[in-house]
Amino acid sequence: MSKTVNAEFIPLNIAVLTVSDTRTEDTDTSGQLLVERLTAAEHHLADKKIVIDDKYQLRAVVSQWIADQTTQVVVVTGGTGFTERDTTPDALEPLFDQKIEGFGELFRHISWQQIGTSTVQSRATAGLANGTLIFCIPGSTNACRTAWDDIIVSQINSQHKPCNFALRLKNTSPEQCGSRGE
Repeated sequence: MSKTVNAEFIPLNIAVLTVSDTRTEDTDTSGQLLVERLTAAEHHLADKKIVIDDKYQLRAVVSQWIADQTTQVVVVTGGTGFTERDTTPDALEPLFDQKIEGFGELFRHISWQQIGTSTVQSRATAGLANGTLIFCIPGSTNACRTAWDDIIVSQINSQHKPCNFALRLKNTSPEQCGSRGE
C-alpha cells in the first residue's frame, strides 16, 4: 500500500511522446490524456511530440530529451506491442543506464485484471538514462490511464513513500528512501 507524507512536493518536467503512424495532435487521445494527467498532478509539460514508429527517429527524439538538462521524465505511448511496426522497446531500451524491471511486470499484473491474457502482448518497459526516467507504455488511452493512475503518478511524486523516483532525477536533491516501517 502506498502513502504520501508531508515532504516537499517537487514538480517535474515531463515530455510526452506519442508513437504513431496515423495520429495527429487532434486525434492523439492518449497523448492528450497524459498531458492532462501530468498537469493535474502539478508537473510541467516539457515538450510533446508525435513520431512515426521508426526506431531511429524514436531514439533521436528521446536522446535529445535525455541530453537536455531540464527534461526529467519521458512518457512514451505506443509501439509496445508485437506487430512488425512496434519498435519502441527495441529502440529505447539500449539507451537505458538501468532498466526498471518491476514497471513492466506491475503494468501487466494490473492490466491482467482489466484485459485478461491479452496483457502478455504488452512490452511496456521503463528505465533511467542520464538522470531521466523513461516510461514506455501501450498506445491505447485506457492503457495510458492505467499506467499513469496506478503506477507513474505515485512513482514521480516526491512525497510518495517508502520510495519514489523523483529524487533520483537530474536537478533534484538526492535523499534516501524511507524504510517500509516509516
